[in-house]
Amino acid sequence: QLQLVESGGGLVQPGGSLRLSCAASGFTLDYYGIGWFRQAPGKEREGVSCISSSGRRTTYADSVKGRFTISRDNAKNTVYLQMNSLKPEDTAVYYCATAPYGSMCRATISWGQGTQVTVSS
Repeated sequence: QLQLVESGGGLVQPGGSLRLSCAASGFTLDYYGIGWFRQAPGKEREGVSCISSSGRRTTYADSVKGRFTISRDNAKNTVYLQMNSLKPEDTAVYYCATAPYGSMCRATISWGQGTQVTVSS
């Protein structure tokens, strides 16, 4: 019954912005760290960002530092990824995943189905 659902993906021009959401149902999200990952066709999955269960710690891949911001809203049981200054190389399917307490997404537990982000002019 535990479920993660990503939303907010779509088609955007280079330099544009999107906000992705990861909504949990059937459990309380604030017990877990949450990570965002992405996978482009023909490429291996890569970690994008992670936020600790408390929200006090965050990590970012070098490729997105200064452009993406991860945040969480416990009242809405949702984690967000604000993506600004998007580049064509950001095109991928984006997934969110729960992570064990204290792991900072070095391990994952469960995954959503993903949302497509396409950056193209």
